Amino acid sequence: MSAPNSTGMSDAADGPVPAATDRGRRRRQARSTLVFSAATGLSRVLGLVREMVSSYYFGINGRINAFTIAFQIPNLVRALVADAALSGAFVPVFSDLLEKGERKRAWRVASTLFWLMLLVLGGLTALFILVAPFVLRLFGDPGGDVGLAVGLSRVLFPIVVLLGLSGIVVGILNTYDHFTVPALTPVFWNVAIIAGLAIGVPRVDGTDAQLYVYAGAIVAGTLIQLLLPLPWLRGLDGRLQLVLDWRDPAVRRFFTLMLPVTLTLGLVNVNAVIDSIFASRLIDPDRAPTAIDKAFRLYMLPQGMFSVAVATVLFPALARHAARADMDGFRSTVSSGLRQIGFLLIPASAVSAVLAAPIVRLVYERGRFGEDDVSIVAASLAAFSLGLVFNGWMLMLSRGFYGLQSNWLPTMVAVATLVLNAALDTVLYRVGTWGIPLATSLVNIVGAALLLAFLRRRVGRLDLGRQAASVARVALASALAAAVSLAVWLPLDRALGRSVPAQIVALGLGLAAAVAIYVVACRALRVRELAAVAALVARRGER
Repeated sequence: MSAPNSTGMSDAADGPVPAATDRGRRRRQARSTLVFSAATGLSRVLGLVREMVSSYYFGINGRINAFTIAFQIPNLVRALVADAALSGAFVPVFSDLLEKGERKRAWRVASTLFWLMLLVLGGLTALFILVAPFVLRLFGDPGGDVGLAVGLSRVLFPIVVLLGLSGIVVGILNTYDHFTVPALTPVFWNVAIIAGLAIGVPRVDGTDAQLYVYAGAIVAGTLIQLLLPLPWLRGLDGRLQLVLDWRDPAVRRFFTLMLPVTLTLGLVNVNAVIDSIFASRLIDPDRAPTAIDKAFRLYMLPQGMFSVAVATVLFPALARHAARADMDGFRSTVSSGLRQIGFLLIPASAVSAVLAAPIVRLVYERGRFGEDDVSIVAASLAAFSLGLVFNGWMLMLSRGFYGLQSNWLPTMVAVATLVLNAALDTVLYRVGTWGIPLATSLVNIVGAALLLAFLRRRVGRLDLGRQAASVARVALASALAAAVSLAVWLPLDRALGRSVPAQIVALGLGLAAAVAIYVVACRALRVRELAAVAALVARRGER
């Protein structure tokens, strides 16, 4: 990681960037992406362990659906006012002040926003605790116990405050090109929840009490996620103070930028709420919401490991390029991010679609999660997989607009996709639970196309010819990898049976074959992203 210089910036001040410096910056970004991907990958693996433990105790039938719906509202509000909504507005403002050499003011603004988040989100949490019964009625009778859903949502809602504060801390660290510690905090979040489930659930009687233990473990893990990165702020060139300078124009600029980001992410997550309403009211309230949620967790594994890593690492660079009016650097960074995401997610999409059933079976089938549940979750995972890479591209393209501080265009796209998602849900829910994820994937395709068209109009050409050639080569290599993975797994599954060790061997060899064929095919097709990854790994191996 690069250390900030005396002006609070990771690189040279304004002015032309020498080629050697530019190459060095790209290497640092690549290293950061690799480290972030590894840390996020570990977190996602632990997230799967968490889901495995949850499935063992609760399955996907019955009152666990009350928990799934209870988590929807705080999760929606979290997306509105924390996480990417905060960083999408905070990083450009904070970076701009640092680029101008206004270090003290930058930290004063950060401090003001930290305390404002505490006050505003604290009040919002108190309000929701009062109105929770009215809000949860929208979902019908999830799990057959809407009262349980209300109680669980009240326990879970304080995570909104904790994640809002965490968003400011992580935004500061990311602006200084510190990505490892923020990427590791979800690891400890998952560990806390797994420990809470493994230790707490067997010690209480009744499903209701066990679900409250689950909710309490999530709150405890979120508190750890806030506290863990705080010591790393001490090594920077400023500190958070007890100050509320809401008159600063930069504070107002933050909220001006945050409004469209909030609306964009809010509308995206409203799609998830709409999906849950359709699943709970019109498909199966005792099964469909949690089945979709379990598939979504698997779908998010490659998403979090790759596209989130690429977009997070490149976002501060996009903000710096925009602040310097360096459109060539901006376009190059966006194009590179799109190619990297395609290189990583297209094969993941293809393989997860063809191996959906064995993946679901190995991860979830134990305890209360039976073979009958495998098919419904696997079908949902396959449907989600269709839109995997497009969702990653949407994330990268949205960060491009946020870096330009042009945040309303993604909001317009989010409004359009919200309407489309609702329309598709009304049609596709009739085919079964997997119709809801299929609607989501189709919406992702349309959303990515719209964002790409708008960004191209905003900044000029994005080297789409090179992008298309890269995607075509990667898609061909991915199709070969998926076919080989299925060809390897299927006879092994028939020969070895369905014990856990047999599943590990069959699925593991199928995935290993997919990776090997993908690498060979990419090398034969001269996919440039493969060479970049290989060079980076080689350089790290020499250290």
